[in-house]
Amino acid sequence: MRNMNDHDRDRDRARLRESLIGNGLLFLFGCGVLGFLVAVDRVDWFSIRPATGSSVAMARASERAPRVGPAVGQPVSAEPLKTP
Repeated sequence: MRNMNDHDRDRDRARLRESLIGNGLLFLFGCGVLGFLVAVDRVDWFSIRPATGSSVAMARASERAPRVGPAVGQPVSAEPLKTP
């Protein structure tokens, strides 16, 4: 038959293990909430952006051309339009 001290020690270990698991899960939940709040605030982090110069040029080429000339009341210029 087991000694009562062994039984108490096993119960203490189980209680410590459950406490550590509970604290770990609570910590992971807090990190998840913090990550969600940061992601909601920084939506631009998740947009796909071109990585190289040639892909930037191809992305710009697919955009609609800016309107210039008499259609918008501006004279046609020979200089390219500067975009930020």
